[in-house]
Amino acid sequence: MAAGETQIYAKVSNKLKGRSTTSLLDPLLGMGFPAHTALKALAATGRKTVAEASDWLHCHCNDPSLDDPIPQEYALFLCPTGPLLDKLQEFWRESRRQCAKNRAHEVFPHITLCDFFTCEDQKLECLYEALKRAGDRTLGAFPSVVPLVLHSSVSYLGFFVNDSTADIIQEFAVMFATEASILADCTVKPCTKQLHLTLAHKFYPHHQRTLEQLARAIHPGHSCQWTAALYSRDMRFVHYQTLRVLFQYKPQNTDELTLSPGDYIFVDPTQQEEASEGWVIGISQQTGCRGFLPENYTERASECDTWVKHRTYTFGVAPDPSSGKDGEASSRRNGEPQPLPVSQSSSLQSLQATILRKSVLVVRHGERVDQIFGKSWLQQCSTPDGKYYRPDLNFPRSLPRRSRGIKDFENDPPLSSCGIFQSRMAGEALLDSGIRITSVFTSPALRCVQTAKHILEELKLEKKIKIRVEPGIFEWTKWEAGKTTPTLMTLEELKGANFNVSMDYRPAFPLPSLLPAERYEDYLHRCAVSMEQMVSTRPQDVGVILVVGHGSALDSCTRPLLGLPPRDCTVLTQLVRKIPSLGMCFLEENKEEGKWELVNPPVKTLTHGSNSAFNWSNWIPGN
Repeated sequence: MAAGETQIYAKVSNKLKGRSTTSLLDPLLGMGFPAHTALKALAATGRKTVAEASDWLHCHCNDPSLDDPIPQEYALFLCPTGPLLDKLQEFWRESRRQCAKNRAHEVFPHITLCDFFTCEDQKLECLYEALKRAGDRTLGAFPSVVPLVLHSSVSYLGFFVNDSTADIIQEFAVMFATEASILADCTVKPCTKQLHLTLAHKFYPHHQRTLEQLARAIHPGHSCQWTAALYSRDMRFVHYQTLRVLFQYKPQNTDELTLSPGDYIFVDPTQQEEASEGWVIGISQQTGCRGFLPENYTERASECDTWVKHRTYTFGVAPDPSSGKDGEASSRRNGEPQPLPVSQSSSLQSLQATILRKSVLVVRHGERVDQIFGKSWLQQCSTPDGKYYRPDLNFPRSLPRRSRGIKDFENDPPLSSCGIFQSRMAGEALLDSGIRITSVFTSPALRCVQTAKHILEELKLEKKIKIRVEPGIFEWTKWEAGKTTPTLMTLEELKGANFNVSMDYRPAFPLPSLLPAERYEDYLHRCAVSMEQMVSTRPQDVGVILVVGHGSALDSCTRPLLGLPPRDCTVLTQLVRKIPSLGMCFLEENKEEGKWELVNPPVKTLTHGSNSAFNWSNWIPGN
């Protein structure tokens, strides 16, 4: 060890020397490990035991970065314990279940005291001493209760620490930064902004009210001991995605990774060009090796799952229940939600009953073929003997079988290829948003049933939820061509074409009840009656009711629920022209006030430009 390092270690207190670097390093050196890799293993495992460091080194024997002088990154957090932590973990679970994952779920409940910084492996014991010295100096002044004030905005929800208490906590952070600079030669930037404990961050705006109600169940005055905890992470993978391995996998090729359940894989989303569909390239935390792996053997993990907990300092008399001897963490995943006791589960059920809402998502179908190829689209894709062929890539690959042949598609057109793509994009976005679809209703028009099918496929619900066909939300028949209503596919035909339609649902308006060129008032009436039946079919259900209809449905199917008068038919006609494919309206039921409210849809609109037809032969020189 260099002379400069010896002088630094000489500053460490006698108590700390009892388990200094030497006591852990010497056995590793005796096993034949080089000093720099042994120190790296101790830093990567939190300097807990020789056995853990030794296991780490054996697992990383083929790690190409083992000899690289890359230090860990460290950060200091103030973490709650006891009953307050229990309530916060309860909020973490429920907010994720009801409102999907947001940025706050990436890390356990905490108040950030300093930004991440680097510390050389051989100076880590000095960093521990810096934490102890700063804690000892602050202990007498640290408040018995940290007052927390709830703050909410459209993208942030959390507790702020008031000024007087925040000053004491920030003084502790400054002391730690100063001691770390002196003892461990680290550059630490203490937090100077308003101290806060984040509950939710970067969530969808329509979830704000639910999150606020869940947050009000957390009483900031709950008993709590605050613990300053020092964590580290691998600085190379800060912007990578983290996957948790679910199943064992033995490589079939030399460029594949061995997977063990519980291992974590770091994946750079920007470097996946070489991977085939269903595969990713990642780096194993357990071994440090890089290779291909099947993505369906993993699940997304949280950012902090791979962090290592080093030392803690508890501001109180009782020991930190999440720490072992000498304040050392017994688990890498501090703050991970645990099962609730029975008493808390019962109170949670009563809380859910008041917060869970019923919502309605009304969606316009995707692009249809006649929008692009005009009224004569069917003549462009059918042979003289009535068979279908694909004259352009934006025509669908095939058409479902109909009992009366291809002619019936003329006034009941299918989705174009782009329409199918739009529907799948919307379904993928809905899956990412985390909303819970509990039932699906569609207009009997083929384009609507197809849109619902593709959305459900992306949501992985195509086999779990049956599509309920409701003719009552079909387009205003006065807008339909011809003097008769279009010939629409029957439930038997849809089922035969592999649409998972419900054969038991009794619609508010059966197909034969649709009349050609109906009055505007009759159209509005059947939309209102149909919507009332759809939202009350299973009144005990909560979650999102998906309604796939036409452009006019975004107005005629939502205004009755909102208690608004109908629009003039001329205004509606102009409005519908502005509604894009997969346009959406989203309504939430406010049980407290006994009404429905229009809120922001869970996903954004898909915008795209036109694409002209192209004939290569027109570009041949001389023609």
